[in-house]
Amino acid sequence: MEAVTPSTAPKQDRSRATRQRLLEAAVACLAEHGWAGSTVSVVAERAGVSRGAAQHHFPTREDLFTAAVEYVAEQRSRALAELPCDDRAAVVAALVDLYTGPLFRAALRLWVAASNEQHLHARVTELESRVGRETHRIAVRLLAVDESRPGTRETVQGFLDMARGLGLANLLTDDSARRQRVVRQWALILDEALG
Repeated sequence: MEAVTPSTAPKQDRSRATRQRLLEAAVACLAEHGWAGSTVSVVAERAGVSRGAAQHHFPTREDLFTAAVEYVAEQRSRALAELPCDDRAAVVAALVDLYTGPLFRAALRLWVAASNEQHLHARVTELESRVGRETHRIAVRLLAVDESRPGTRETVQGFLDMARGLGLANLLTDDSARRQRVVRQWALILDEALG
């Protein structure tokens, strides 16, 4: 039986793999270089594909970067969805981790660009709304809380907002030691507030 190599793999599989490499490279570039330093050419080079191949998959720069942030957010959501719900402290730490890694850094740089570039604003606002709703839904499930109880929705959202703030603090310096203490305290607060 002949082994399947990249050149003999079905065209659809190669296309899917190229798309994935572009998306991952786009997030990495955005996180490292920001919006101004992340061009389609830079991403294509990092992904090991031609600029033409990149534009075949993503006709515009905006298409590429919004798809990249959405792709990685979906990957993270799937990973979170598989977490066990029996250890609230671990769940809180995992949710905070969403806001302290390269995805958050990339998303933040995309948000800043969207605040200054009107053609990007609507797309990023819609994307952030979807990602935010999904993160909230997953947090409610992982924290095993009943949102019909008064104040629960706001408590969960307040926690996610706090996590985003911790992510912002981590952008300039390694804030991991302080963050670990805050995460432990928030796990206790959530236990008390949410039951």
